Amino acid sequence: MLCILVTLAVGGIGWAQEFNCKITLMHEKITGVDPQMFTTMQKAFNEFFNSQKWASDEFTPAEKIDCNILINLTSGNVNGDPDSYDGTMSIQATRPVYNTTYTSTLINYLDRDITFHYALGNTLHFDDNQVAGTDAMASNITAIFGYYAYLMLALDYDSFAPEGGTAFLKKAQNVVSSAPDYKGITGWKSAENTRNRFWLVDQLLNNRFGEVRSFWYTMHREGLDSMSQKPADSRSRILANLKRLYNVNRENPGSILLQFVFNAKSDEFLHLLAQAPKQERGQYITLLTAMDVPNASKYNSYR
Repeated sequence: MLCILVTLAVGGIGWAQEFNCKITLMHEKITGVDPQMFTTMQKAFNEFFNSQKWASDEFTPAEKIDCNILINLTSGNVNGDPDSYDGTMSIQATRPVYNTTYTSTLINYLDRDITFHYALGNTLHFDDNQVAGTDAMASNITAIFGYYAYLMLALDYDSFAPEGGTAFLKKAQNVVSSAPDYKGITGWKSAENTRNRFWLVDQLLNNRFGEVRSFWYTMHREGLDSMSQKPADSRSRILANLKRLYNVNRENPGSILLQFVFNAKSDEFLHLLAQAPKQERGQYITLLTAMDVPNASKYNSYR
């Protein structure tokens, strides 16, 4: 079984990096494997993700991004390899709101295309210049971690400055274009479907969807971060800008990016509606129900 070259705890890399990330591994559906394997795997994943240097900027402890990643292993023995697994990955991340104890969700997403190899004794390595490594199945899990690390950083930076996360989105796109390629590995290619890692970062960087990133900045920096000082104005600013999302959705119906935004923000939109004067809600509810059909009944309850 091929081990991946380790870079953990080398070159001064420590725990004070960009994330406070808790990675949890669920393995109840996997039988015939020593449970110690999954304890070791979970520990290795946490150490790798939190120790890796993902950005050139230095982060203070208060600036680190809080995130939770849940990996649910659904089957083993992939491609006849007893140390390879299929599963799903749920990613959640938040950023603090200025002058409050409230945290705003940046990402709340379920990735169903998780396939990787991990065996006792394996170590983890990620390099932007060699994403696929020398063993595609073993490198796929670190490529996925790298992709979502860059995506979370991009969304965080975009929330503080207009298009502030572009460099990280390009790093995520590089992971996609250089991703491991092997039988059973999915999620990286445009031809597979229209709702995978390829299309998510592609749309974030596509000018057709530029208003989504503009809205993202407005909602966080010009809206939520001002809420403690000017709640009514901040709320109105966010709700009034929903039209920008609506226009994107009208031109790109069913896009993964709009679904991705609403997965993260629907609860906040509901909270903003509840605070808005009843006579003002109708126009915003009309926009939201057209864009976020799964939550339409929740929005309509505030009419």
